[in-house]
Amino acid sequence: QVQLVGSGGGLVQAGGSLRLSCAASGRTFSSYAMGWFRQAPGKEREFVAAISGSGRSSTYYADSVKGRFTISRDNAKNTVYLQMNSLKPEDTAVYYCAASTHIPTFMSGGSWGQGTQVTVSS
Repeated sequence: QVQLVGSGGGLVQAGGSLRLSCAASGRTFSSYAMGWFRQAPGKEREFVAAISGSGRSSTYYADSVKGRFTISRDNAKNTVYLQMNSLKPEDTAVYYCAASTHIPTFMSGGSWGQGTQVTVSS
């Protein structure tokens, strides 16, 4: 069980950038896989990016954000980041950070932050 607090959302124009942060509590943070998901109005929550735990820090991205977004983690700060560049209006959504024992179990057994709104204008 880990507590997550996401922040960093805001309103930007298309082509702009934002960096989301997710601060976690818990002494076992480094062992968790961390991920970012997003949910637009009327749509299902979808995977955005993930980074593995336990020292490997392998990264994974949805095709829609590959090359534009970068996920990273700072285990010393118990924080995961999502750097979002070249933002598009279709990136508009509430972004949620998540933690799980391993990447395939985010949806079934992960812990979730409260979400932060990202709005990209045309």
